[in-house]
Amino acid sequence: MSIYQLGSVAVNDSTDVLLHAFPPSLPMRQPIFPGSYVVVERRLEPRRIFKQFSVETWVRIWGVGRRQTVLGQFDDQDACGFAIFVEENGCLSAYLGDGKSFRAKWLCRGPDLSPQQWHHVVVSWDGERIALWVDGEQAGSWLHEVPFTPGVAPLRIGSSGIQGRADAFLEGDIAMPVLRDRALSRSDVGQRFAQKGLYPARDRSVLACWPLREDRGDRITDVSGWQRTGKVVNHGQWMIPGPSFDPSSVPAFAPDRYDPLSDPSRGHALRLASDDLYDCGWEAHYEFEIPEDAKSGVYVARTKFESDGEPRTCDITFIVTPSPAKEAAPILVLCATNTWMAYATTPFAKNSSEPATWPRRAAGLENSHPDAPAYSSYTTHRYEQPTYYTGTRMPWPNASPYALYDPAGIGFGQWVRLERHLHVWLDQNGFAYDVVSDLDLHRDPGLLARYRAVIINGHSEYWSTPMVEGLEAYLQQGGNAIVLSGNTMHSRVSFDDDCLVMEQRKTRLPTEARRTAGGPHGEQYHSQDWKCGGFFRFAGRSIFDLVGLDSAGWAFATGEDFGVYKAVAPDHFLFRSPNRVPLEVGETFGHAQGGALPRAIGHEWDLTLRSIRKMTTSAPADFVFPSDRATIEVLAQGVRDTPGSMDAYLDYFFAPTASPDGLS
Repeated sequence: MSIYQLGSVAVNDSTDVLLHAFPPSLPMRQPIFPGSYVVVERRLEPRRIFKQFSVETWVRIWGVGRRQTVLGQFDDQDACGFAIFVEENGCLSAYLGDGKSFRAKWLCRGPDLSPQQWHHVVVSWDGERIALWVDGEQAGSWLHEVPFTPGVAPLRIGSSGIQGRADAFLEGDIAMPVLRDRALSRSDVGQRFAQKGLYPARDRSVLACWPLREDRGDRITDVSGWQRTGKVVNHGQWMIPGPSFDPSSVPAFAPDRYDPLSDPSRGHALRLASDDLYDCGWEAHYEFEIPEDAKSGVYVARTKFESDGEPRTCDITFIVTPSPAKEAAPILVLCATNTWMAYATTPFAKNSSEPATWPRRAAGLENSHPDAPAYSSYTTHRYEQPTYYTGTRMPWPNASPYALYDPAGIGFGQWVRLERHLHVWLDQNGFAYDVVSDLDLHRDPGLLARYRAVIINGHSEYWSTPMVEGLEAYLQQGGNAIVLSGNTMHSRVSFDDDCLVMEQRKTRLPTEARRTAGGPHGEQYHSQDWKCGGFFRFAGRSIFDLVGLDSAGWAFATGEDFGVYKAVAPDHFLFRSPNRVPLEVGETFGHAQGGALPRAIGHEWDLTLRSIRKMTTSAPADFVFPSDRATIEVLAQGVRDTPGSMDAYLDYFFAPTASPDGLS
């Protein structure tokens, strides 16, 4: 392990500066424990002998293929009390035992559950027979005259134990789980089904009832009076509407007309997944104190090791911020670390000896273990649950400074490598600058006031509300912004109080087909601040007001269909000072000699509101567009003369459209 400051070449490590080398050491295993669930601190009394018992819950599974536990007090094989399962073929099953060894004859199998559809499930035992109810109808009945005893296993929601460790995780959503010490009648079940999970169970037989109204945090409250508080492990996904929710009640393009906290029929649910993990919980094995005189910028902790007899390298990228004791540089460069995190598919990817080329955003690299988490903001969880959270205490191998992005062979870096070209250019031309991360700006938006200009660089898509408001205040006070990013400020994120989890809520719009990792309409409200997320333009904030542009589409270009810039106002001072650029109107730049590759316009593009409105052929009748900025001066236009087969030009409402004259 060695600490390096990145050098004067952006594309390889030949000039990186060694700051410190640790002595070689043996590898040390650092395990991870993925899987979200709830463990209830006060379980049912292990030795209590019940005369009657019932379990009620709403559940929506996302996929099948292995056994999942909805809830129970059950450890396979020696502490088997009760449990509701979804078997690997999708059928519902229930177990009621004596709290001891598993007995196959006590497992009752019911009907199949439809994936991604809410079901009301009740398991009711009257001391003689077990009745299984699904959506208000009896789905089976079995003789069961053996006394029920919960046993010593922990009481869990969304998991049961295998050899004492939480496993068999639920891949789905759960709402209003209830435990009772009496059986439910047909009328009881029908009434509860009709209530759609909106009303807690209140009768004296209730042993536990969790309405899941918290919608954030790591605790769930039991309203039965028995104080069976639950602790959420590995976060889960909050602000999920319950079975009573009607998505059409949420306006697609006017979020200020809907308040999720005031909607009495929204309901509450918690989404769980076997691959949820947001904090590895690893111990530190190396420590290095950054020198006071260290230059602000991008650094790496570089590990070199062998795997399968082959040399491997892993660069752990980090940002060194300016020392508060030193005078600030005139320029601040913002690193788009929120975007680096959003794209961190396969955080536990296999390491390689050469810089990796990352596939297009729907896929990561080969995983180091088949069960290791491999989702990001662009890929779903293992069973297609949408991805709304990213942990800051997770590996991000895509942030290696020399990693490339698909298509292979064109030299395009999506993250650190992309941004480092500016850093190197500033160094070569004698400009003093400081570097901070998105998270630094989120924590302290006022830091911008120390600088004459801030450069927004790279692919700076994901911004929090404090970041946006901080930039707005800075510009209103006379600050300057140089925006060299595409897809800028397009999506809103938030962070929890400890800045351990980043949340984004990209959901499908009514005009869209299914988008990778996007959730259903109505789930765009954050759990961290309960405000609308997704794209800023639909979350009550016009980015046009700040930087004049917003996203209008993307392409997975192959190279030949990359575009160039065409000069519109070559007499503008930016083309004349400090160095004259010899351009005439209509002449091109942003390409190699003669228009050859590499060329500048190829992946994602932003346009002015005026251009996007021209591309928008229809709008909701009562929609009011934000005002146009009359002070924009267009100096050049990015144009692609050869559209590619995977282009997506999108109008204001993200409906497919055509680009005027290839404008990108």
